[in-house]
Amino acid sequence: MRDEAFAIGDGVSIPSAGLWLDPHAARPLAVVSHAHSDHVRRHARTICTPATADLIRLRYGGADLRALPFHAPLRVGPARLTLYPAGHVLGSAQALVEAGGRRLLYSGDLRLRPSATTERAVVPEADLLVMETTFGRPRYVFPPEERVVSQIVAFCEQGFATRQTPVLFAYSLGKAQEVIALLQRHGLPTLVHPAIQAINAVYARHGVQLPECAGWDAPADDRTVIVCPPQSRKNRLFGDERRFRFAMLSGWAMDSGARFRYRCDEAFPLSDHCGYDDLLRYVELSRARMVYTLHGFAPEFAQDLRRRGIEAFPSGQAMQLPLPGIA
Repeated sequence: MRDEAFAIGDGVSIPSAGLWLDPHAARPLAVVSHAHSDHVRRHARTICTPATADLIRLRYGGADLRALPFHAPLRVGPARLTLYPAGHVLGSAQALVEAGGRRLLYSGDLRLRPSATTERAVVPEADLLVMETTFGRPRYVFPPEERVVSQIVAFCEQGFATRQTPVLFAYSLGKAQEVIALLQRHGLPTLVHPAIQAINAVYARHGVQLPECAGWDAPADDRTVIVCPPQSRKNRLFGDERRFRFAMLSGWAMDSGARFRYRCDEAFPLSDHCGYDDLLRYVELSRARMVYTLHGFAPEFAQDLRRRGIEAFPSGQAMQLPLPGIA
């Protein structure tokens, strides 16, 4: 079997199938792993999960979307494509491409820990793994979620005690729904930004039950939390900052001084990505013989894998990478 290639740079491509995985520019045919803006482009034809298709239509308008359910193989030229849950946000997917007896797994953004609002990740085995490494350094081992949620609830209770409304900044797709569900478990109602309300409706259509949330400018009682996107920080609603306590929810809260960088009272490491330890576990679960790392700390994580005896390389610009039978 002769060596051919797939390409990494502007996304991952399988030339013989005319297929791209999360490309950065519009392409004739592409898999979009999930509906966050840094992964969505106006491709001529897009393959994604049904939930991702609904979220793309809501957030970015109409497009030629082929909704492919999880675990349902699709023939694309000489290759077979199957999507598996990635655990990142609703509908997020890993892409498994099989051709010539070889298996390429592309992670997209990934979370192995269980989520209150997202399908749990399922990791298929592969020969070659192309993975995101956003938090690919040892210092990014996230604390147990139960501890983080307890800290968030305590932050809210402190706000109630001082007659300040707690405001939690969370990305409108994924993180916001997670924190709304977690606060509900602790009996804390939420007011939310309109963008979050619209996304909550999509979650409901796909079977994720969330509490009814009034708009963020509705009258609030003494024990109500506001959840809104980080870019809302300068909204006139928060003009009198003394009436509020602000917290950012992000994996980057692991960095010292994060609360000062986000101009908040606190920052909590609630993440919808894998931490360093789960990135290592992902490689182990995939049983891949070769790994290519993308985004974040790609060189550092690839180096750590090599120290562990795994053939691993960081992606560069427009790399041509050998994989027999895939391209």
